[in-house]
Amino acid sequence: MPPARAARILVGLGFDEEMQGRPLDSYSGGWKMRVALAALLFSQPDLLLLDEPSNHLDLEATLWLENFLRTYPATMVVISHERDLLNNVVDHILHLEGGRTTLYPGGYDAFERQRAERAAQLAAAKASQDAQRAKLQDYVARNSARASTAKQAQSRAKMLAKMQPIATMAEDPGLQFDFPSPEPLRPPLITLDMASVGYRPDAPVLQRLNLRVDPDDRIALLGRNGNGKTTLARLLAAQLAPGEGEMNASGRMKVGYFTQYQVEELDGSDTPLAHMTRVMPGKTPAAVRAQLGRFGFSGDKALTEVARLSGGERARLALALITRDAPHLLILDEPTNHLDVDAREALVQALAGYSGAVVVVSHDRHMLELAADRLVLVDAGTAREFDGSIGDYTAFVLARDGGEGRAPAPKGNRKDERRAAADARGKSQALRKELKAAEAAVERLGAERSALDRAMFDPSGADPKLSRLTMTELMKRRAEVTEALETAEARWLELGEALESTPA
Repeated sequence: MPPARAARILVGLGFDEEMQGRPLDSYSGGWKMRVALAALLFSQPDLLLLDEPSNHLDLEATLWLENFLRTYPATMVVISHERDLLNNVVDHILHLEGGRTTLYPGGYDAFERQRAERAAQLAAAKASQDAQRAKLQDYVARNSARASTAKQAQSRAKMLAKMQPIATMAEDPGLQFDFPSPEPLRPPLITLDMASVGYRPDAPVLQRLNLRVDPDDRIALLGRNGNGKTTLARLLAAQLAPGEGEMNASGRMKVGYFTQYQVEELDGSDTPLAHMTRVMPGKTPAAVRAQLGRFGFSGDKALTEVARLSGGERARLALALITRDAPHLLILDEPTNHLDVDAREALVQALAGYSGAVVVVSHDRHMLELAADRLVLVDAGTAREFDGSIGDYTAFVLARDGGEGRAPAPKGNRKDERRAAADARGKSQALRKELKAAEAAVERLGAERSALDRAMFDPSGADPKLSRLTMTELMKRRAEVTEALETAEARWLELGEALESTPA
């Protein structure tokens, strides 16, 4: 087995020359998982089975793995929540739903598009069948009792009995959660001026740090694991004090800091309600429930033991806990671990609607592309702005790891780009608020029209207030409500289209 090939795989997964010679027992669980992955890739099996292979990798190692798997010469089956990895590596998606499997050609984006088209086709076919069924049922009901038409009615009843109902695809309610937005603060939130930070005064991990964080910033920290991203995040969260240089922070600023350790340290015997009640002393039960409800823990879900929650649900609970005070700055260290594709999309949408600043460390390229407009590279004992996009950084990392990398030249005015991104977020947030109000209007008017229909055609089960109206009054009110509903639906669709065309 060629040592050069083994070293190439290990380097790609983040093991430098010194690390390759260390005993396996000296590594943490996450690094041992990398060793196991390296051994599997080195063995080149004819059938490669990978279950969430990027969960313990940083962005750089994830990019290397994706590049490696793209040209893997044998059969491969991958379970992953990484949208980009699925788009760039696999050529079919096998979807499991309701105890059945469906195979879709292409990557994840193609799967989403085809599944939506299939769902629309089934819904249209079901609507057509429902209309035909209603027509047949009406004929049978009107003609069964008459001798002259009883035979035809019987024939149509047989047609109804033989009609196989078309099942539409299962409705996915979609996970949604949102971060409470903070009270406004004047910029800057934090400034670092030639600051250093580390865990011992004589051994700084990072030096010469010059960084400014404003209330509308969206910052991604890039760099290999071990370069100091978490150290910088802990400095910004005031968990570490600066050594040399200066750090200034707004005295009124509140920080929410998310790490995987918080997820792992949740008490499994407690419920989400107990956890939230403990960290919100003096708050009313309604306020505690409201914060849990923001993250999908409503009703009985708030009373479920944490040990029975999935990894993604525990991550959402940790996010709910750290944002209980509406922080001005969210620091998220690998927030997508254990989150499935839909939950990751919900996180991106929640960040789009959040009005505070965000600093994020993640190996999920899709999330970084949508949630970050400033890139800071943590490397060589310091941190500096990276002028370019996530796509530029991807090309830079792959070229650098091949020995040819150079940082790309600056592209455009980054300050103007950040301001444009902040303006787009503000517009998106306003549209979401208006869309929510329009949706509520559609639901209210639809419910009112249904109540009027009951009063007109089934007075025994109608609202007593409507039962006192004459048929003429009911018909007039129904016409008014129908017109208002059509207007509200048109506005709802218009706002939905506007939101889809607005950058997150």
